[in-house]
Amino acid sequence: MEYSDYKREITQMKEQILNFRGSLDLEGLEEGIAVNEAKMAEPDFWNNQEAAQKVINENNDLKNKYDNFNKLTSAVDDLQILLDMVQEEPDDEDLNAELAELYTTTEKKMQAYHLGMLLNEKYDKDNAILEIHPGAGGTESQDWGSMLLRMYTRWAEQHNFRVETIDYQDGDEAGIKSVTLLIEGMNAYGYLRSEKGVHRLVRISPFDAAGRRHTSFASVNVMPELDDTVDIEIRPEDVKMEVFRASGAGGQHINKTSSAVRLIHIPTGIVVSSQAQRSQFQNRATAESMLRSKLYQLEVEQKNKQKAAIQGEQLDIGWGSQIRSYVFHPYSMVKDHRTNYETGNATAVMDGNLDDFINAYLQWNLKRSK
Repeated sequence: MEYSDYKREITQMKEQILNFRGSLDLEGLEEGIAVNEAKMAEPDFWNNQEAAQKVINENNDLKNKYDNFNKLTSAVDDLQILLDMVQEEPDDEDLNAELAELYTTTEKKMQAYHLGMLLNEKYDKDNAILEIHPGAGGTESQDWGSMLLRMYTRWAEQHNFRVETIDYQDGDEAGIKSVTLLIEGMNAYGYLRSEKGVHRLVRISPFDAAGRRHTSFASVNVMPELDDTVDIEIRPEDVKMEVFRASGAGGQHINKTSSAVRLIHIPTGIVVSSQAQRSQFQNRATAESMLRSKLYQLEVEQKNKQKAAIQGEQLDIGWGSQIRSYVFHPYSMVKDHRTNYETGNATAVMDGNLDDFINAYLQWNLKRSK
């Protein structure tokens, strides 16, 4: 890039910073942080541990918003300073190389910050519970389920998120019958809510001796992990608990004793399982958290349907809504059917490069909600 190109790009970054600043109440954030820190300094702060943890979580969220904006502003300021130095020493190769590197880094920070600004739903900042359920088709679909499991695990690792396998059921010959993951990290649910729906694979089957092309389906469900401060009523008499021995090759974290727990919510028919923890008590707590999340999700979906009925909108039919196609043969392409974003590099997508799809979804969803 030439000097004039850098100057133009940095000017645009500064304009974006001003736009971000306009939608961010920095004074309000400072006031909220001060109020929370005053509460945390009170002698009886830890008398109610649940309330205390809620204040700490809220304060961390406010601090993250405040610090991230200031870090981004400083990064653009540093880039401007370096550009001024290059203007004074245009033939300095080291300075020019440093400028190119810092520009690339700052541009990525700008993109990441903009993406984070789109995460404005109630539980976007929370951890995510992600379920994968292969469709009909036996080994083909079960293998596709394991490929999606690898894709999401790789994505999480790239973002330094922690992945815990809550429930894992082996496929009959290959792949998985189902898997439930807890993905822990800031904004995990906000990013991954874009993945809910049916994912379709077209490829030459490695399980077909005739080398024919097969189409497989798997559904992905994503929910926020909710704690017991969320007002979701679960009556004890509505829940049936079953205990079983953990099964499957879910890795070293899957417990092999008879302490796995399955909860059945009788009024809705919702079933959740946990086999990752070492004790029945821990697995029950994990399963209850999942049940709370599923009931919340059901409540939101029912409200959306009522709203759509009033407004005369036609919603896609639950699990029948195919959101994305992954084509390996006769050409390479991954396409999202909601946003129409696509790429020819299917290998990169299967290696966890999902950010462009997530960004396209968040932009599309924002426009749709206006």
